[in-house]
Amino acid sequence: MQVFRAFPDVATERVALTIGNFDGVHRGHQAMLARLTEAAEDLALPSAVLTFDPPPREFFAHASAPPRLSSLRGKLDQFRAYGIARVHIARFNAALASLPAGDFIERILVRKLGVRWVLVGDDFRFGRGRSGSLATMRAAARQFSVEEMGTVSVDGERVSSSAVRNALAAGELEHAARLLGRPYAISGRVAHGDKLGKSLGFPTANIVLRRKPALTGIFAVRVLGLGGAARVGVASLGVRPTVKADAKPLLEAFVFDFDEAIYGRRVSVEFLHKLRDEERYPDLDALTRQIHADVAQAREYFAAHP
Repeated sequence: MQVFRAFPDVATERVALTIGNFDGVHRGHQAMLARLTEAAEDLALPSAVLTFDPPPREFFAHASAPPRLSSLRGKLDQFRAYGIARVHIARFNAALASLPAGDFIERILVRKLGVRWVLVGDDFRFGRGRSGSLATMRAAARQFSVEEMGTVSVDGERVSSSAVRNALAAGELEHAARLLGRPYAISGRVAHGDKLGKSLGFPTANIVLRRKPALTGIFAVRVLGLGGAARVGVASLGVRPTVKADAKPLLEAFVFDFDEAIYGRRVSVEFLHKLRDEERYPDLDALTRQIHADVAQAREYFAAHP
């Protein structure tokens, strides 16, 4: 898969394209990617995705923007899994935000990307002030065709990134997994921590988070990337109020029956079941007792869900 962080001056060949943020790459996004690859094959064109970094909502209202469901690398991994040939990552900045809808079509889609076929969602908006819509694109499509992606529902609920965020925030991980088509996961490299977990008898694999996570609490998790089969354990995701004040969010995973040095290794932590919310305890002894209880509860969960 080719990844481009800048547009060419002029496209050298035609493509089949879909456009969106693809946050979380949920089952609605997956349906779009599957339809894109199908159309690209039928038309004998490369399949291409146009996505944005940062997401537009972060650009316009950074403080109030919702937490991201996936990192840029996570999205690229999902695109690759669907056999996408090219990904164009557009830097969403003031220049792109102020581009009129007609110029976005002519200058970017037609001239720079060479679109012949475009797939967008029924709620797709683009251009300055979100003035462009599916109807706008169809009206201007003289050199390419436009297809609308219908709503994808699961158990009668419209699949969306907002619905996934709501499920995660409520601790409804099984519900989020149905919307995503897979367990929600956070990936990253294992970093050195302050070794507190080890001193308490629970050494953890720590992943430093660059942004506010979409969920917090204590969870039964599955960890991939440690070599061989996936392993299970218990993880804390949050600011560790008993240990530090004003700490940044951190993911700490205690992997059951595992004792190897894994610093620097990239792992993926899948969140399967929420055990409880994060809490402040009066001292480390109380915290240690609670960790023992969390581990026992997580083991019970995996015994019931092998």
